[in-house]
Amino acid sequence: MKALRFVIVLILVLVIVGLVVASGILPRLHQQQTLKQQTVIAAEPAVTVTHPKPGNPAEEVILPGNIQAFTDAPIYARTSGYLKAWYFDIGAHVKQGQLLAVIESPEVDQQLQQAREELSTAEANLKLAQITASRYTDLFKTDSVSKQDVDNAVQDAAAKNATVKSAEANVARLQQMVAFEKVYVPFDGVVTVRNTDIGQLIQAGTEAGTGSVNGGAGRELFHVAAVNRLRVFVQVPQVYSHATTPGLSAELTLPELPGRRFQGKLVRTADAMDPATRTLTVEVDVVNNSGLLYPGAYTQVHFKIKSNQLTLLVPASSLVFRSEGLRLPTVVNGSRISLVPVVVGRDFGDTVEVLSGLSENASIVENPPDSLVQGEIVRVVRSRTSQETADAP
Repeated sequence: MKALRFVIVLILVLVIVGLVVASGILPRLHQQQTLKQQTVIAAEPAVTVTHPKPGNPAEEVILPGNIQAFTDAPIYARTSGYLKAWYFDIGAHVKQGQLLAVIESPEVDQQLQQAREELSTAEANLKLAQITASRYTDLFKTDSVSKQDVDNAVQDAAAKNATVKSAEANVARLQQMVAFEKVYVPFDGVVTVRNTDIGQLIQAGTEAGTGSVNGGAGRELFHVAAVNRLRVFVQVPQVYSHATTPGLSAELTLPELPGRRFQGKLVRTADAMDPATRTLTVEVDVVNNSGLLYPGAYTQVHFKIKSNQLTLLVPASSLVFRSEGLRLPTVVNGSRISLVPVVVGRDFGDTVEVLSGLSENASIVENPPDSLVQGEIVRVVRSRTSQETADAP
């Protein structure tokens, strides 16, 4: 009996000791396990994610342009003489048909008078020849003259008729030369150049060195430019050539007019690249009712060019550079990093256009650390912006 009691007491003591020991060890083991888990979690980088945004944003392309008058013409004399008078100086706004200048050309006037007298002589000779031909024709009917005499008279009348027509053409030519003594404005515009003055010798011609009616070199008298509407020629780089099509809006800025923008429209392109510069020549027309734009001036042309395809926009800060090339960190399977190779397009500052390599529902890491590697386990946390959006009513 005593032995049995001793065994029972010993067992109870051992059980109590075991319970005491277990109550002290198990919490420590649990704490160690919890600490290990927390350590592992703390070792995982915390990242915030965002999603790419589909879009087709317009990129502002700024290119230099040259302003030219919509219509521009040098005015030359078509008859020689001395300048008798001029009526408009540089800067004058003129209308089509207004008299610019008068040239005094007495030689041409005398030639016209002589041509008219020669025409009168030719008409008189023609009349006599016609009468003679008519008489010989009537006499031939009675066999009073030979057939040869009739033919001579008829052909002489025909020759005299040709002489009259030649004299008439010469009179018309000289009348035009006399009319050219008055120089008129060809279209509405502004006189930009005046290269002549009263009393100067004027020689008919087109350009200096090309010759003239009198064998001399002509000189430009005036220069007229239409400035109510202007042309702006721009050289567009090849990368934007297919996006710059007629109808595209444009804005003009000038360094001497800060803050002012002038609206224009692209109206035509050359449809051919310049092989020397790989650029496309385009024309932008702009209305110049204010008169602030001058032909020959330099301007900057602003185009809003859109991409031809729908693309994805991602934060520029999400891109990382590796030895393999450009990569975009994304989170797959909820916690694993995947460095995706992408092809980027236009840079809009805060965002970058991705042309290929990225899916629309990808989770992109915002501001990724440089230590991120392929396959690394991360802990995704909500960004402050996402939290504020979720808490908003």
